[in-house]
Amino acid sequence: MGVLRAGLCPGLTQDTVGQLRSRGIKTVVDLVSADLEDVAQKCGLSYKALVALRRVLLAQFSAFPCNGADLYEELKTSTAILSTGIGSLDKLLDAGLYTGEVTEIAGGPGSGKTQAGALQRIQVVRAFDIFQMLDVLQDFRGTVSQQVSSGSAAAKAVVVDSVTAVVSPLLGGQQREGLALMMQLARELKTLARDLGVAVVVTNHVIRDRDSGDLKPALGRSWSFVPSTRILLDVDEGAGASGSRRRACLTKSPRLPTGFQEMVDIGTWGPPEQSPASQGDQI
Repeated sequence: MGVLRAGLCPGLTQDTVGQLRSRGIKTVVDLVSADLEDVAQKCGLSYKALVALRRVLLAQFSAFPCNGADLYEELKTSTAILSTGIGSLDKLLDAGLYTGEVTEIAGGPGSGKTQAGALQRIQVVRAFDIFQMLDVLQDFRGTVSQQVSSGSAAAKAVVVDSVTAVVSPLLGGQQREGLALMMQLARELKTLARDLGVAVVVTNHVIRDRDSGDLKPALGRSWSFVPSTRILLDVDEGAGASGSRRRACLTKSPRLPTGFQEMVDIGTWGPPEQSPASQGDQI
């Protein structure tokens, strides 16, 4: 609940706020949980006025009760599960990509994050910096909104490949706005997922942890809160770098325990990916 301030609700004046704060009552929670008779005596306020004030604040800030069955039906109508086309990967994702969520696939060069054959089946828009990417995402939001309002079939997934390429040049050094731009991109992606009911998939690079030496997704702790699900791809040692088998490890999930691993054959996605130098950032 919020901090008490003048105008938060009818009857809550600046003088009343000052008197309450002098007695350590600074938030809505402090007021609604306090002994109002004691507060009225110590602050010199009307007991009836405090009771009315608490009633109004409870009405404004309390959560509305929700029937579990109604919530379940709402979730069913707003959430769809999209198959990736690979059974083992769908198993790791608890049946597939979920609309309303951001899913991240992280891996090094040649790990299979990008597949040219799969990209031939979707519309590709190239964005070479974060500003272009934000413009493209906002245009996409407008397009999908129009599709929904007109009743036509709307896009159900958006893929950002790769988020690292447009964000990492902005981080570190003297570029102080880099983190703010990264979080602006994060908000845009989460808004797309939540408000338009699309499955957002982003690819990320990997770095070595300085302490353990293990591979981990790039972009740091702030970005780690953005995706709901994270999968780390690595080349299967037995198959070699030229093979199509990859080890996929679930490192974050709202539904399944982390640490699960599956062997994924990226050959079913199409031909091997092109080198990063020959591709633009795609969405």
